[in-house]
Amino acid sequence: ARTDGKVFQFLKEKCESAFLSKRNTRQINWTVLYRRKHKKGQSEEIQKKRTQRAVKFQRAITGASLADIMAKRNQKPEVRKAQREQAIRPLQKQPLNKRL
Repeated sequence: ARTDGKVFQFLKEKCESAFLSKRNTRQINWTVLYRRKHKKGQSEEIQKKRTQRAVKFQRAITGASLADIMAKRNQKPEVRKAQREQAIRPLQKQPLNKRL
């Protein structure tokens, strides 16, 4: 029994001597804690638990329905480039000081 009144019972003298000399049980090869830490004696049948992956989900944004977004995404790059140039063209014709 310790001075604080706690009583310890050991199965073997080996365990008691390790406890009294304040050995770390995770570093002693034959202890349960060591075997758990170093993954010893686990059967191969137990597989790692699979984590669920987040699934991408597309939804509408304010001012654009899902159909509009998908239509814009599925456009060919040439069509989008032409639309972009058409939107820029009137701005390029204006003088620089009026653009700002």
